[in-house]
Amino acid sequence: MAGVYISYPFCSQKCTYCNFASDVFSAPKQREYEAALARELARHRWEWEPETLYLGGGTPSLMPLEALAQCMAAVPASGLSEITLECAPGTVTPARAEAWARLGIDRVSLGVQSLVVDELRRTGRRHTAEIVRDEMALLASCGIANVNVDLIAGLPGQTASSWNQSLEWIGRLEPAHVSVYMFEIDEDSRLGREATLGGVRYGAGLLPSDDLVADLYEAAVSFLASLGIARYEISNFARPGFESRHNLKYWRGEPYAGFGMDAHSFDGVRRWSNPDTLDEYLALAGQDRDLREKASAIDPEEEHFFVGLRLAEGIEPTPAERTRFSSAIERSVGTGLLERDGARLRLTARGVLLSNEVFAEFIHA
Repeated sequence: MAGVYISYPFCSQKCTYCNFASDVFSAPKQREYEAALARELARHRWEWEPETLYLGGGTPSLMPLEALAQCMAAVPASGLSEITLECAPGTVTPARAEAWARLGIDRVSLGVQSLVVDELRRTGRRHTAEIVRDEMALLASCGIANVNVDLIAGLPGQTASSWNQSLEWIGRLEPAHVSVYMFEIDEDSRLGREATLGGVRYGAGLLPSDDLVADLYEAAVSFLASLGIARYEISNFARPGFESRHNLKYWRGEPYAGFGMDAHSFDGVRRWSNPDTLDEYLALAGQDRDLREKASAIDPEEEHFFVGLRLAEGIEPTPAERTRFSSAIERSVGTGLLERDGARLRLTARGVLLSNEVFAEFIHA
């Protein structure tokens, strides 16, 4: 079954670590975007019934309820089994939570990133652990108990001790799902650009070493497992039955349709994407064009490895894949980055930390 992703790329502030196509825009621009997004959804030809809907961003929890309802009404709903809304802590109110529940939203992903005040303030975030606690309770009171909490390992000033403070809070909050991302330096975020240039703004001079980031990640894996929150994908952990059905589609090669700025789509054979700047998207939205004309075909065997191997369950290569990638498989097994489990292949604990090196073995091989 397929999924739907809707992008709402607006935020109340741009966090220093953020490398997404999102930003702070004027209210008129937001209203213009909402109208363009509604037009894109209205003219889409639905060739299948979606099973999951994911509203991401940006901060879609800031989306006006009327606009949110209009977008959701444009998506066939009879087969939906999971509807996720990304939220920034501090944006959940009783009125919003009640409205989200009425609209059928049954899963919320909170972009917490840290539960330590000093770390949060360096990134520009304004919430506290207590705000997260209270908003999770509010969501649960409205019938939305399936909550994901995002954490980032490698924020400026982060230490083993402060990381443990965040993990201890996870133990108190008892979320159904946790995502743990290892911060990577890239020029698409202000913090990443500053670190690349050797500067100190945004706490760039306080970034932990790669070794410490790996240690923090592994500490999270162990701690979450002790809570019954198991890793099922490199960055994602869940209690049994609470894995993200939508995100599993990405790693299992199932189709999905994306709407809005920088949204990506996949039909099982080809990939395509919307423009990643607001002005380009708004210009395109005024035209009745099928973006699939710019679609690019995938190599399904390569994708099976560099997408599927992200899953803890690993993959079962086909006979053709075993022949094509035999050398790459043997190298990765020999270096201890991949392991065999009967007919399946999966990343080792060390392979998870060096996953990009493993995936590179199977591209253009």
